[in-house]
Amino acid sequence: MTTYVGDRRVLDADSHVMELADFLDDFIDPAYRDRLRRRGMDALAPVLANAVARAETRRCDAAVATLAEERLLEDKGWSAMGAFDPDERSRVLDLLGVQGQLVFATFATAMFAGRDTDRLYAGSAAQNRAMVHFCSSDPRLLPVGYVPLVDPERARVLVTEAVEGGCAAVMVPSTAAGERSPTHPDLDGFWDVLNESGMPFVLHVGGGGRLLDPAFHNNDMPVTDHLGGGENIRSKDFLAIHHSPEMFLGALIFDGLFDRFQKLRGGCIEQGAGWVVSWMRHLDYGQRAFRRTEEPLRRLENLPSDYVRAHLKFTPFPGEPLGWMIEQAGAELFMFSTDYPHPEGGKNPLAKFEEALVGTGAADQERFYFANMDELVHGRV
Repeated sequence: MTTYVGDRRVLDADSHVMELADFLDDFIDPAYRDRLRRRGMDALAPVLANAVARAETRRCDAAVATLAEERLLEDKGWSAMGAFDPDERSRVLDLLGVQGQLVFATFATAMFAGRDTDRLYAGSAAQNRAMVHFCSSDPRLLPVGYVPLVDPERARVLVTEAVEGGCAAVMVPSTAAGERSPTHPDLDGFWDVLNESGMPFVLHVGGGGRLLDPAFHNNDMPVTDHLGGGENIRSKDFLAIHHSPEMFLGALIFDGLFDRFQKLRGGCIEQGAGWVVSWMRHLDYGQRAFRRTEEPLRRLENLPSDYVRAHLKFTPFPGEPLGWMIEQAGAELFMFSTDYPHPEGGKNPLAKFEEALVGTGAADQERFYFANMDELVHGRV
């Protein structure tokens, strides 16, 4: 069978499940089930009912299923094959030809996010179990858990459960941990679990909260989200999309977290990667500029940019100048992704990456399509 990626070895660093309204119900502590925020899902009831009906038609009608396979990267959201059906999702991986795929939640987190800390951690635990369940029938599906950091002890317990429960990675918010820095010693127990287990942390768009002050959109020239995806990204949102990850990851580096936890690995997903080239130089300049007055910077064992290359990976957007980015910053930094089945991934991400990699050597392309994600998830090249 001819697959989308052809004869390449490919790992996909970003995909999603499109949750149905009951996604968390079988996995959450019953005491918190009625505390979930269901208004958003309730508003989507007609969309979800239509998606379920279409999926049932695909199961019962071979011609309809064949047409859906032909439209593999054209249908998006709940309309896509395998958006919420794990058996269909396995067929999607057959058609794509990828050997593994990180799978993130899309909307479930909104059902428990907020200031209610008890609900936050109960919902996070339920989401992690639900993600593992969705991915359990196919080893190519790699579930991504979620661990908020506002309560250090609960974060430690939750990440331990995620490791033992079968998550392949855990997403953390790219924000301060409540009133603490994510590098605060109170959170060392959380980072130590990841360091010792070998499971990576990942950041993802949406995890940094509001991308920019909404006043910047108040210009008497309203625009819509032309992609219609879960993150509602417009042009000025795009200008700010890297702000929270560069601050979060920069804090980890400047505060010496990777010296304390030397096996720790992290990924930055769906937030572009062209900014990484200048950010690495900015980090090195920041250390030079402030090390005379800041002891933590003097204690660093390596240049900040060296920590980036040793511990972090990034997913470019299709269409970014990937070949130039590899030349400037290093082939070990960047990973392929489809964002399936979100519309932000586009209808042919492979073609855009291939165009950007013209002139890039085969070994560096192998790193991009396969080895870098393999290193992130499994700790090997």
